[in-house]
Amino acid sequence: MSLTETLTPPETGEADLLARLQSRRPGAFEDLLELYEKPLYRFVYRLLEDPSEAPDVTQEVFIKVFRKVGDFRGECSLKTWLYRIASREASNSRRWFRRHRRLETGVDIAEESQNGHLDVFIDPGDSPFELTYQQEQRALIRAALREMDARLRLALVLRHSEELSYNEIADVMQVSLGTVKSRILRGREALRAALGRQLPAEAPDACALQTE
Repeated sequence: MSLTETLTPPETGEADLLARLQSRRPGAFEDLLELYEKPLYRFVYRLLEDPSEAPDVTQEVFIKVFRKVGDFRGECSLKTWLYRIASREASNSRRWFRRHRRLETGVDIAEESQNGHLDVFIDPGDSPFELTYQQEQRALIRAALREMDARLRLALVLRHSEELSYNEIADVMQVSLGTVKSRILRGREALRAALGRQLPAEAPDACALQTE
């Protein structure tokens, strides 16, 4: 079972949620948070160069959603629209990071692993050795993703971590289906090459991206 559950409501449920959001019905925004807060947090976390910014960026995503949902006209699904906003906010944060924080000390991996959102990815049945090995793999994959071209990283995360369809990814990235497939293929090759230099030969397929 994938560690990143797909929490998208059925189409009828999504339409109902959108109608309630646009009419500012009580409880609608809370329902949106229940469905998408954790998935979007994990999505943003994987895209940022400084993961400690993920809570603030995720908060900004939902602020934008709250402000703009009244103007949403259904040119794509609600889920796709949310991921589109999240990808843009993550991109804005990365640009700010590059301008202002390149010289600052990075977040320590041990501190990252203690983030409450990451606890959901730990199997309580794993041995201490297995947990240590998994943490090392996650750190290597995070590092490889952050060194990758941002467009390839976004395509990979949307496909393998968020489990979006190719058509949904095309909507989020606002590119053609062929471009999506090309970026995912190139991203897989880049990630596999980066990890092949660091992970032992018997390591599981890193392109599953079950990293957090």
